[in-house]
Amino acid sequence: MDQKIYYVDDAETLNELCRRSAGRPWIALDTEFLRESTYYPRLCLLQLATDDTLACVDPLAIPRLDPLVEILFDPAVTKVFHACGQDMEIFYHDHGRLPNPVFDTQSAAPLLGLPNQASYAALVQDLLGKTLSKAHTRTDWSRRPLASAQIEYALDDVRYLGPLYLKLQAALEERGRLAWLREDFAALSDPERYRNPPELAWRRIRAAGRLSGRRLAILKALAAWREERARKEDRPRGWILPDEALIDIVRLGPGDAEQLASLRSVKRQAVQEYGAEILALVRQAKAAPTAGPEAPPVERAGPLDPRQEALADIMMALVRVRGAENAINPSMLASREELARLILGERDVEILHGWKKGLIGDDLLRLMAGHLVPRIEHGAPRFDPAPG
Repeated sequence: MDQKIYYVDDAETLNELCRRSAGRPWIALDTEFLRESTYYPRLCLLQLATDDTLACVDPLAIPRLDPLVEILFDPAVTKVFHACGQDMEIFYHDHGRLPNPVFDTQSAAPLLGLPNQASYAALVQDLLGKTLSKAHTRTDWSRRPLASAQIEYALDDVRYLGPLYLKLQAALEERGRLAWLREDFAALSDPERYRNPPELAWRRIRAAGRLSGRRLAILKALAAWREERARKEDRPRGWILPDEALIDIVRLGPGDAEQLASLRSVKRQAVQEYGAEILALVRQAKAAPTAGPEAPPVERAGPLDPRQEALADIMMALVRVRGAENAINPSMLASREELARLILGERDVEILHGWKKGLIGDDLLRLMAGHLVPRIEHGAPRFDPAPG
């Protein structure tokens, strides 16, 4: 079916688009935004498609998109995205709520044996036989007017998203795997995923796993302060202080501006603007009586000993076997990092939740407990219940 195409930059056209799009079972969505110089993403273009409509909506020309927003938040309409994390963040920031239900084609594809985290262009090529242009990947979407080639490029981001969704959905349903994604897709619409509370900002800093006690207390205080400051000034976190600077401050524990300025990772402007606040936070964290040897629950597992490494090898073999049996890319099931965390006693890991728990998580626990054993049959590994 030929699709009617809109470029929406006035209220009348917006209302016409909404009348045409209302009541559809699904709407494919994508956004173009800028955030290189801001904390919050700034929506510059909203693309949408239904079975007979294609549209680019210009939020810079129409600041209030209320009629369209109501359609996008209609729980009777499935919102189709590809890799929707940043799109959902925009909705949450701009509207304080999230579209639901959603279908994410990037999350769905690996359950059909397609690559994990496949790009939209790759899926369109593989499943629909269409090649997408990459000519405008570096476009500044805040500039107006947009050239016709830029608009076509933006429309391509949703032009094939609906057919992709329908093909993936049908294939998943045929294999009985559509329900596997229900929990994953519900999590994408969970506001907690996008709130980024300042008190937990330290968890995003990779070096946090090597800190404890007072040093960790200093990092927590600095990371929370930076998060709040970045929000208040609407500037990227790294423009306030980069992660490297936070860690250097933690390790040095400067007591005065001269010591703070001696750190190469801390720019002179940051010392001038924020030096007093930073030094006060360091002093407070050092003096806090509760700054004990707490270890952070970070994603990176600690080193395994040789026997644990051997166990991880056997567990990874099980992951590969289950992946082959179910025509699923093993990297979608579990990473070696997750296996290491499991071996070290963690249980709040992704492989013990949702569809992964039944497909691989429970078997990994059985293997670790000795209730599942590997053996070789016709030159290939398999895993069977332990005898007795």
